[in-house]
Amino acid sequence: MTKKLINLVILLPVAIILIVLSVANRHAVTLALNPFDPADSMLSVTAPFFVYLFLAVILGTVLGASLTWFAQGKHRKRARNQAQEVARWQGEARRNQKRAEELAQQVILPVSASK
Repeated sequence: MTKKLINLVILLPVAIILIVLSVANRHAVTLALNPFDPADSMLSVTAPFFVYLFLAVILGTVLGASLTWFAQGKHRKRARNQAQEVARWQGEARRNQKRAEELAQQVILPVSASK
């Protein structure tokens, strides 16, 4: 519920702004990748301006997600280590419980056999 509300509050205005900017900026713009000779057609790209806007949004999203993923790596590693430790402790607890049951059976059988 909260996630849907956040999506509506944040993503809907961003989408509306991008659509309005796309409609308003349909004319072609040349992006020159050669700073020394901007007229060089080999290193220039001509596209509608909204294409550059969408590429900037996509690049920012991918870059932000990647940085967040790398920054949270230590937390994921700690969670993996703790999960392995939990599994190890649970296995040890099962082994100890089986051993306790075996010892209890050994103690009960000789006592009941002597009666």
